[in-house]
Amino acid sequence: MSASYDLLDALQRHRDEDPGAVETFIAFFASSPAVFERTHAAGHFTGSAWVVSADGRRTLLTHHRKLDRWLQPGGHADGERDLSCVALREACEETGLGGLRVEEAIFDLDRHFIPARGLEPGHWHYDVRYVVRAGRDEDFTVSEESHALAWVPVRSLVDDPHVDASLRRMARKWLARG
Repeated sequence: MSASYDLLDALQRHRDEDPGAVETFIAFFASSPAVFERTHAAGHFTGSAWVVSADGRRTLLTHHRKLDRWLQPGGHADGERDLSCVALREACEETGLGGLRVEEAIFDLDRHFIPARGLEPGHWHYDVRYVVRAGRDEDFTVSEESHALAWVPVRSLVDDPHVDASLRRMARKWLARG
């Protein structure tokens, strides 16, 4: 079984959660063999991590240097077709946390437009998000990609109008899991 089949299978299993997004992501997947490469002009797949504390009450957010917004860790697939590996890799690189564990199932899907910067044209990110659980050690290290990192109570994100809409959605999903 190839990694590409795994993503399609994971998307199919996520269909009940968000059927419209799943159809959009499957259509994009089928549109070109280059959808996992950042050089694909129309857009590309990315993997993100909803990093949760060992007790599940907090999430680790990064104040993204380029976008100047608080977001979840994540990044480009750069050819990797297993986006859960991308989410875990990005969480490790961006937070410096050890002992992280990624859940196999897709947690959230988000398609968002990235505006043009310099010579890079505007394009779409098809972001596949996974829960990544922290261990006991919650001491993080701020990477060059961030201005700051912070553990934030999940409940505080749900109704905060200053927080990115997709973070509010993930917070609601996480709390609904109990």
